[in-house]
Amino acid sequence: MKYKMIAMDMDGTLLNSKKEITERTKLALKKADEKGVKLVVCTGRIFTSALYYANLIGTKAPIIASNGAYIREKDNNNVIYEKALDKDYVEKIVIKAEGFGFYPHIFTTETIYSKKLIYSSKNYTLWNEKMPKEERVKIKIVDDLIEIAKKHDILKIVVMSDDVEKLFKLKQIIKDNFEVSVFSSFDNNFEVMARDISKGNAVKVLADFYGFNLEEVVCIGDNENDISMIQYAGLGVAMANATEELKSVADLIIDSNDNEGVAKFIEEYIL
Repeated sequence: MKYKMIAMDMDGTLLNSKKEITERTKLALKKADEKGVKLVVCTGRIFTSALYYANLIGTKAPIIASNGAYIREKDNNNVIYEKALDKDYVEKIVIKAEGFGFYPHIFTTETIYSKKLIYSSKNYTLWNEKMPKEERVKIKIVDDLIEIAKKHDILKIVVMSDDVEKLFKLKQIIKDNFEVSVFSSFDNNFEVMARDISKGNAVKVLADFYGFNLEEVVCIGDNENDISMIQYAGLGVAMANATEELKSVADLIIDSNDNEGVAKFIEEYIL
């Protein structure tokens, strides 16, 4: 078998626009798993959220969460890799984001902190309403993010806004002035992680963990934060709905997330 591990982004890739995994996709993934292929969920989402979808597809492989800042076994507490942001950087970036009038969110391994229920925290709150208590993401609205950052390891900072031009300006300032990794998963956000953190680095960590070489690894994605893993993989796959930047570095372009592109790829190339 040529390909032994498939790392899949979630939003815009594995999930359709309704945030669902279709039955056809579940079946294709189940058959790939039965053939011995390691199916890896690789996402910018917090681990708890990624775990829910990993359980849906039945994968036994570890989960890559927070854009590669956290890799953990799915069914136990064994953390394979974790790297937090420098606390001084967290403080300075939070201050800059708030100075722009934004509400940054800071993420630990299991909790999202924000000063206001907006964007990420609001979306996860709505998601929690559909989840059983043990599968909900912890969300805490606080008065001072910097005080929280002093007490906890922060895996990433997320800044979202409908003012995309202003958001891009802040993103560029952070990229130019701090030794951190900065990626966007949607047009209206950017995420800040520790230096050298990326999905590509995380996929390499897992490939080494299993003893796979890069030619045995497939990565599938759709946005800027997926580029590093697409470039790393033996076969880098872009969704039809992917950004043009990601498509330009991919080896293969498949159907869109709303047309079951992942299922079709697995049926043709794996099964």
